[in-house]
Amino acid sequence: MLAHLHVKNLAIVEDAEVDFFDNLNILTGETGAGKSIIIGSVNIALGARVSADIIRSGAEYAYVEMVFEPEDYIWDRLRDFDIFPDGGQLVISRKIMKGKSVSKVNGETVTLSTLRDISSLLIDIHGQNEHQSLLYPEEHLKILDRYNKNEIYPVRQSVNELYSQYTDIKKEWDSMSVSEEERIRKISFMEFEKNEIETANIGDDEEAELESEYRRLANSEKIAESVNGAYEMTGTGNINVSSLISKALMMLRDVEKYDENVRNYADALSDADNIISELNRDMSSYMDEYGFDEQRFKEVSDRLDFIRKIFAKYGGSTEGVAEYYNKLKKDLEDMRFYEQRKKELDEKLSDIKEKLEKEYEVLTEIRLKAAEGLKKDITRALSDLNFNEVVFDIIFEKKSAYSSDGMDNIEFMISTNHGEEIKPLAKVASGGELSRIMLGVKSVLSDTDGIHTLVFDEIDAGISGRTAQKVSEKLACIAREHQVICITHLAQIASMADRHFVIEKNVYNDRTRTDIRELNDVESKEELARILGGTRITEAVMNSAEEMKELARKWKENIL
Repeated sequence: MLAHLHVKNLAIVEDAEVDFFDNLNILTGETGAGKSIIIGSVNIALGARVSADIIRSGAEYAYVEMVFEPEDYIWDRLRDFDIFPDGGQLVISRKIMKGKSVSKVNGETVTLSTLRDISSLLIDIHGQNEHQSLLYPEEHLKILDRYNKNEIYPVRQSVNELYSQYTDIKKEWDSMSVSEEERIRKISFMEFEKNEIETANIGDDEEAELESEYRRLANSEKIAESVNGAYEMTGTGNINVSSLISKALMMLRDVEKYDENVRNYADALSDADNIISELNRDMSSYMDEYGFDEQRFKEVSDRLDFIRKIFAKYGGSTEGVAEYYNKLKKDLEDMRFYEQRKKELDEKLSDIKEKLEKEYEVLTEIRLKAAEGLKKDITRALSDLNFNEVVFDIIFEKKSAYSSDGMDNIEFMISTNHGEEIKPLAKVASGGELSRIMLGVKSVLSDTDGIHTLVFDEIDAGISGRTAQKVSEKLACIAREHQVICITHLAQIASMADRHFVIEKNVYNDRTRTDIRELNDVESKEELARILGGTRITEAVMNSAEEMKELARKWKENIL
């Protein structure tokens, strides 16, 4: 479960911390207090895109940290990411700075992609207006596959791998579907490129060696001046290093018999004199042989230009040219033996299509079976949410072309009133109904995919009265087996809270900031009264709030 959330310098949140608990955690507050920022911070920590302007004015960075306490079976799956228990806790953090962000899991920096993969095992977030995704049939396929993912996902992976092989073979097959005239033209062009690379005959380290020689030749005058100057300072002239060392050595030899230390100095100086003398001889020989060869300079320059042109055409480096050349030889061979290669590809394509279609059939069969279970579970969940006459179905259609996720197009169909014809969900459901349907879907999925923590932001959109009561009861039922964190504006839902938090907007030192705190029983009733009565909280409103809390308590006792 999500045990702790720490948000710092995010929008109007200066520094807020909250401890969450199992079961039903309810967050309420005035409009504009920053409720969605608190939940939005969870999304940000888990890898959502974020702009630098989310950083609180005057701050250098924003920071979100979440502490999870995963179940044992989740740890087993986290080991695939090389993540291991640290006192039973998993700490996810994200620091947002201008132009970049840094995400960490248990102190180790991770990519956003890895972070999203990890978070998908821990938490399911239903954000504002996410229920609108139910309007798109492609989302329905994702829901079905997630419902029975233990069976479906391995087959989908197999389908995806076969489809990748199919597209590779098909691409090659398409490239060979050319006329005889085009084939001859391609052969001619490929032979030209092959010959050009072979004629170039570029050695493995030739470019680097030529660059070194080019730098030496281009700077030959400067090199000659420097070496000659060094030689004069160390080996010729009246005052140079060699003559000074010789004089110093004579001084030391004259007195070395009196002190062992002086003898050591003299010996060291003698070694230095030998080194300088040898260096002088080497520099003298170097200058005797050294000279600027204009012809060689032109040869090196021309060869370098040529090599770089070849690199620009065929791969950018010696390795790139070699890779291009090997592929070119294969393609040329295929084109020369066109009929034979075409036949081989025809056989390969036929074979992979047969395998792919068999796997498609397996996937469709599993999905059809899963759809029966999903229909029953969603129908039951919708009945719990005050869809008393609901009829829910899932229709299948076959795609017209191969794809990486199978050959199935599916769509959710629904009738929410007695006697109404069943129609695509997108054409029937209102905003409030979509919100409830999504809650029903989430409740079904949460029981099948093992995610313990569910977050709902404004799942109560567009509902009231008896329907709101049903939604509150459904959330309470889900919270028996899961941790549920829910932002709400409705008293019916807030009354069901096992833990009730209020999000408030306050002003400190002329700056607005959002704070979050847990309410005790009395404060929770007062917050319910505020939701019920607005600015004027009468005794009757307080009594209603107290009655709602009591009814909610009794209802929860009855379902346990």
